[in-house]
Amino acid sequence: MIALYMIIFVIFIALFAYLIAPDSTPYSNRQILEISMQKPAFTVQMLRIRKNEHAVETSFLHKMLFGAKTNYREIPISAYSFENEKIIVRVFEPEGEGKEEKFLLADVLYPISEETIEQQKQIGFTLVDGAKINPDTLSMQEEVEANNIVTKRYWMGTDPFGRNLLSRLIIGTRVSLSVGAISVLISLIVGIFLGALAGFYGGRTDDLITWFINVVWSIPTLLLVIAITFALGRGFWQIFIAVGLTMWVEVARVVRGQIISLREKEFVEAGFAMGYSDFRVIFRHILPNAMSPLIVISAANFAAAILIEAGLSFLGIGVQPPVPSWGSMIKEYYAFVILDSAYLALTPGIAIVILVLAFMTLGNTLRDALDVKILRE
Repeated sequence: MIALYMIIFVIFIALFAYLIAPDSTPYSNRQILEISMQKPAFTVQMLRIRKNEHAVETSFLHKMLFGAKTNYREIPISAYSFENEKIIVRVFEPEGEGKEEKFLLADVLYPISEETIEQQKQIGFTLVDGAKINPDTLSMQEEVEANNIVTKRYWMGTDPFGRNLLSRLIIGTRVSLSVGAISVLISLIVGIFLGALAGFYGGRTDDLITWFINVVWSIPTLLLVIAITFALGRGFWQIFIAVGLTMWVEVARVVRGQIISLREKEFVEAGFAMGYSDFRVIFRHILPNAMSPLIVISAANFAAAILIEAGLSFLGIGVQPPVPSWGSMIKEYYAFVILDSAYLALTPGIAIVILVLAFMTLGNTLRDALDVKILRE
């Protein structure tokens, strides 16, 4: 039950990743080099400066699925003060004092272009997307302090590019679960179809499919995945197909064996006597009675797919940057294991171990629960 609860928790994290992650930009790829390689629980003040472009409105569903582009750029600061219509900040520097920079309050608050600056000089107002904003200095200072200076805590620190490690770990959950789910689905579709044909019809059909199964079975899984990946190209969807096309063999063998043992049963003969088609007999009567071992295999294949994807991403032929993947995170940070930042590589590694262990434990439990011999004992 602990394994099941862990899987449900990870699925919840994957579904609402962008709503949970502190960095909700696409792929959590916001890079702030000034705060690179900061330790867990690092806290810093950020000055949010409005970008000189129209505001990007993102719907709730779009944000949940793809993230949301930010309308602000962020500058880490260690101190700030106001001087008339300007804000003076000292940029954060891990060692020593950072450089001092000045920004107009209007630049911080509003998306001002060169055209609107000229119009401001003529009419005495700041134009923001065609609307007049009263340039009251005191009110702008208060607004900057209230909305544009925020304190951020990085619970798991930052990576060498200044990205939020916790956010990338959360978004990486989607890749692992997606690879597992889609790969298992592909393996079930291909494996059930070929296994059902071989077991039900027998003869030359069985010989041909069995020969094909043995050929694919004899090729090392990782090498076969690499070959398919090179043929399809490197990318997000290609890795799903590549892993799925290598995991159907065991499904096909189990389905073939189950159908061979069930096709002579009385309920199958009754189905033929009632005039049912071969397709209906196989998929409506035989396969439902052979689902127990398929459920166990699917759980094991799910764990195997996660490991294969992590291995491919570590080799650089899995999902490509900037998409966060637990395997690619280990590849990026494994050199820090011998330094004082080993957590960068250990964190995604531990996440892989926990998720794979949860699926393997669930598969073993389902095997025991669905085993007829154990139930009789």
